[in-house]
Amino acid sequence: MRRYTEMVQGSRCIAMFVLVCMAARGASAITDGLLPNGNFEQAPSKSEMNGTRVTGRYAIPCWEIAGSVEYIVSGQNQGDMVLPVPEGAYAVRLGNGASVQQQLSVTPGTHYSVTFSAARTCAQAAKLDVTVAPDSDELPIQTVYTSSGWDSYSWAFQAKDGVVSLVVRNPGVTDEDAACGPLLDAFAVRTLLPPQRNADNMLANGDFEEGPYIFPNTAWGVLVPPMDEDGYSPLHPWMILSTTKSVKYVDAAHYAVPRGARAVELVSGAESALVQEVGTVPGRAYRMEFSVGDGADGCAGSLAVEAYAASGRVKVPYESSGTGGYKRGVLDFTAAEERTRVVFVSVYYNMKPDGTLCGPVVDDASLVSAESHARRLL
Repeated sequence: MRRYTEMVQGSRCIAMFVLVCMAARGASAITDGLLPNGNFEQAPSKSEMNGTRVTGRYAIPCWEIAGSVEYIVSGQNQGDMVLPVPEGAYAVRLGNGASVQQQLSVTPGTHYSVTFSAARTCAQAAKLDVTVAPDSDELPIQTVYTSSGWDSYSWAFQAKDGVVSLVVRNPGVTDEDAACGPLLDAFAVRTLLPPQRNADNMLANGDFEEGPYIFPNTAWGVLVPPMDEDGYSPLHPWMILSTTKSVKYVDAAHYAVPRGARAVELVSGAESALVQEVGTVPGRAYRMEFSVGDGADGCAGSLAVEAYAASGRVKVPYESSGTGGYKRGVLDFTAAEERTRVVFVSVYYNMKPDGTLCGPVVDDASLVSAESHARRLL
């Protein structure tokens, strides 16, 4: 009887989500923003709780759980540590091997980016497996980029069917204590539009305006973690090449952005690189221009970005007061192959006074042939 009730609850939640989508943008489309009960504010019934542990598979409205999942109240204590919650008053904690999942009504063939907030507790090498079949990636969350302990992460996928399951799982290899599992909160989604290249800019999404959803009430941006080069980046076609470190996607509402509404902060020093591959003509000369500055987030001191492509390389220093501002950088190079990688990397490791990582902001990157650039100047 209980299993039947759980299945009915799950079906009702899926049906509610589809109805919302039908009212907003059609049955096959999702609405950008917070997922249904994406912040876990709709609580499980007390009959399906054992202390903080959720006992019913469909007990959390709009979610399906597996394994040891706890329902956490903001301010709850874990030893000497107080567990905060970034969105509302509730979050969930995943024990070893535990997962939460939600079904999404999507458009087949379309790319989407998922944003969610996560915090590690006492496990030092925490990771999360994020899956929308057949796409799957392991996201490292051991590095903390905010003073609150919570960071927002992004991940992208291409929908293969009209209804897909978003699954986030704690692989459970970091600690035997289930209480050391990661906390999760605030799941949102955004439809990604295919960035276009044109004669004025060979770099697609050079202004970084197309990217993952940023929660309007959070001031810490969204991390874009490293990924397999065959995957689809939330900042497509930009890739983040690293072993465990991320870059931060920031908005003009909370940061100083050189142009437009979005930019990228290189918060991991030389441990992560922002990369895009473009088609070039061997032997032809090219010019790339870009902005380097600080995000007015208190990241003061000597900042510097190194950009390189083919045999060309330039270092653009920027002395920051931590209150905003930027300068333009220029890189001239001659292509050696039909495909050329454009790379941005932070030269230094920078920290704010509170000890959190920060770095230079990169924005408004453009690439044209030297011949096209010369014609513009005429």
